[in-house]
Amino acid sequence: MELIRGLHNLRPRHHGCVATIGNFDGVHLGHQAVIGQLAEEAARLGLPAVVITFEPQPMEYFLKDKVPARLTRFREKIIALRRFAVDRVLALAFNQSFASLTAEVFIEKILVEGLGIRYLVVGDDFRFGKNRLGDFRLLQTAGLQHGFQVVNMHTFAIDNERVSSTRVRQALDSGDLHTAECLLGRDYRMSGRVVHGEKLGRQLGYPTANIYLHRRASPLQGIFVVEVYGLEGEPLQGVASLGTRPTVDGKKVLLEVYLFDFDREIYGEHLQVSFLHKLRDEEKFDSLEELKAKIADDVQRAQDYFKTATK
Repeated sequence: MELIRGLHNLRPRHHGCVATIGNFDGVHLGHQAVIGQLAEEAARLGLPAVVITFEPQPMEYFLKDKVPARLTRFREKIIALRRFAVDRVLALAFNQSFASLTAEVFIEKILVEGLGIRYLVVGDDFRFGKNRLGDFRLLQTAGLQHGFQVVNMHTFAIDNERVSSTRVRQALDSGDLHTAECLLGRDYRMSGRVVHGEKLGRQLGYPTANIYLHRRASPLQGIFVVEVYGLEGEPLQGVASLGTRPTVDGKKVLLEVYLFDFDREIYGEHLQVSFLHKLRDEEKFDSLEELKAKIADDVQRAQDYFKTATK
């Protein structure tokens, strides 16, 4: 899969494709259905399938710190898209200049001149361009003029309810990892590089791999049973804390993972942490001894979870 960062990196060989446009936050089953629909048409026409997305996401640009938590950082999204029949991702920088483009200029510069689109899949509620004045009908009119077809995304529903990033976010916020897994088609994951921390876990007898998430907000917080990928012997079992560590008056959201029966230096390694089950919410304890006792209980419950799961 080829990643194209910005219109200025489009080349003549990128002209001629089928495409879809969206945030694709989470790359959930609804997104996967769209990609499947796109892949079928790409195969029929003998053209590459392209996902057009934005960084930052438009809501992040407009709402700043009030925006809902992302399900996937940009790198995580690209990794997820690589699992499916996507030939190229065009990542467009959503900034003041881009936000000021009229819908007509968006169509002309990006879809027609830039990509030479032959087939476009979008939702019938899709809005774009300055002041969100562009809509599905405008795209259809432009398609007739420039020779590309515009079709609706197929609605993908589970339990008679549309699968959406918002629905996944709600499941994670409530600690319902099973529902999140059903909507995503896989366990929910976060990824990041192991960095040096304050060594508090080591002091308590539970050394952790510390991962700064580089997110404005996290879609879930608490103590979780996890599996970790990215190291020899994967998946490795463990228990993770995701939050601000209130017992030590932490401020920044941090993911700390304690791996069972593990004693290797892994600073700098890039890990993927898969969340399987929520044990509890974060708590503030009166002493480090109380915290240590609770960690021991968390570890035991996580180990019991894996024993039960393998029966």
